[in-house]
Amino acid sequence: MKLHILVPAVLMLACCGRSSAGANDIAPGGTLRAVYLGTNPAQAIRDPATGEVRGTSFDLARELARRNGIALEFRPIAGPPAVIEAVKSGAADIGFVAYEATRVGTVEFSQTYLLVQQSFLVPGDSPIHLVADVDRAGLKVAGTRNDSMALCLKRLLKQATLVELENNSEVLVKAMMAREIDVLGANRQRLSTLAKDVPGARLLPDNLFNVPQNIVVPMGSPRALAAVNAFIDDVRASGFLRDAVARSGAVGVAAAPASPGSAHGCPN
Repeated sequence: MKLHILVPAVLMLACCGRSSAGANDIAPGGTLRAVYLGTNPAQAIRDPATGEVRGTSFDLARELARRNGIALEFRPIAGPPAVIEAVKSGAADIGFVAYEATRVGTVEFSQTYLLVQQSFLVPGDSPIHLVADVDRAGLKVAGTRNDSMALCLKRLLKQATLVELENNSEVLVKAMMAREIDVLGANRQRLSTLAKDVPGARLLPDNLFNVPQNIVVPMGSPRALAAVNAFIDDVRASGFLRDAVARSGAVGVAAAPASPGSAHGCPN
């Protein structure tokens, strides 16, 4: 996906043209360069016909830029490692990515702003009816490479075999249709979309865990991290975050409650 969106700045107060201290901390170049997972519809999606982007991550990035009187560059990236690398290398100012223990120490994670339900898709005639049925000997359970579900399943599966697939909808549908896998794990929004292309497929009614979604900034950027955390506190308290989630139309997502940390995610 080569989408590259520039959102004009909204001038603040007296339209003096100067960035606030917060803007200097978060986006020292004068434009907020934000990256997100282009393959994760729980963050944001692009209408292929109009090019319009909508989603909670987009609304938050746009609002953060607006409040600081700067332009927004909102760019999709293929996977979590690429999002983290873009922020780590300075190619982006902030990134939207899930908190995962193995990613700590590469970038600074904000508090959690969104929780995304993770479950499984199975063929219609599968004997699996609940998440507790998934870890069985002989079953091939798939997740997309490097995402939170696959990383979690690596730790949790004791009997079933984990199959890591390319993060590509055609690949995932083909694997299910050909019965190359017995179960596919991902977030509910993605599974709901994929189910439309797999006749008879069932989405399990319960969830394995909630993936915390966070905003990341470069390591050693305490002022930027503090500014982002203060922003999340404010949009949560004002109802902006709740409304952004509702506008997104995404399935199985919810605004995260205020919490002193981001210790959610894959069960131990």
